Amino acid sequence: MWKGWRRWRGCARWVPAESCLFTHLLGDPLSRVRHSPSFLMLVAESSGEIVGVVRGCVKTATCGRKPSRSSSGAKNCTPVYTKLAYLLGLRVSPSHRRRGIGLNLVQRMEDWFRAKGAEYAYMATDPTNSASLCLFTHRCRYTQFRTPSILVQPVFAHRLPLGRRADLFSLPPSDAEALYRRRFSTIEFFPRDIDAVLRNPLNLATILAVPRGWNWPGSVDRFLTEPPESWAVLSVWNCKDVFRLEVRGAGRVRQGLARLSRAVDRAFPFMRLPSVPDIFRPFGLYLLYGMGGDGPQAAEMVRMLCRHAHNMARESRECRVVATEVAPEDPSDEAYPTGVDCLAPRICGA
Repeated sequence: MWKGWRRWRGCARWVPAESCLFTHLLGDPLSRVRHSPSFLMLVAESSGEIVGVVRGCVKTATCGRKPSRSSSGAKNCTPVYTKLAYLLGLRVSPSHRRRGIGLNLVQRMEDWFRAKGAEYAYMATDPTNSASLCLFTHRCRYTQFRTPSILVQPVFAHRLPLGRRADLFSLPPSDAEALYRRRFSTIEFFPRDIDAVLRNPLNLATILAVPRGWNWPGSVDRFLTEPPESWAVLSVWNCKDVFRLEVRGAGRVRQGLARLSRAVDRAFPFMRLPSVPDIFRPFGLYLLYGMGGDGPQAAEMVRMLCRHAHNMARESRECRVVATEVAPEDPSDEAYPTGVDCLAPRICGA
């Protein structure tokens, strides 16, 4: 059966017709769900050949908040947790489509979700993928509830300037966990096992930006008791060791212009021209998550943190893209670098 997996490792994802974005799972079909507390992959087989596949995972995350009082009588909010199931990577061989295989895989995965105690299930798909939207919204009765923006920043050949108005501190996992739990635990989809996320080897760093000259007080409690006027935080997840992406089907003109931009940037590095990295071969990416902050200069500090993450990615030859996901109502949306590409997947849940 696993001989057939070879053909699925680079199965194209749904993107515009002129090009295809392929996902290389680096020989591990469970790479995208392996780091979840509970995960499963189901395959559909016909005559010894794999004709369909789907993956799923279950995790505990915040779904709301409720008011409470501390021992001192102060009012605050505590998170309300629930078990969420995430369904991803649904693929059916073109020769076996319209036979109910995709629906059967989804239903079997949902049965496993229920057995694990999940109360909600959700999935994300490209808005142009009408077949996927029809399957989940019509036949499986999922409803669309989010349309986030995925911002993509190419990794240029030169470093981006950080400026001198803020200092950056790398937080150890214990301090990063305390900061996230104290300030962000009531935000929707906040993972209850944030400690495991931050201690995972794929989490490269959690970086805190503060005004220049401000000294770290030694603990998160002291930091939040007497915070600086403005601050921002960001974490970087290494996706390039989990999977690689590749753009296929792009025209020769587009590929030639990309090569030309890199050649000009190498010839005239002092001009600091934004060259297009080679995304027409397998490439890795860094994912920025856990972004937040406070104060009038928080947006500028988030922008600085994004530049720092870009410079981190530049040190890895395989990493050619930095990406993050932003909610439509996110007030820090304006803080991200200008000129980035934007994708808008649809998230549906049941």
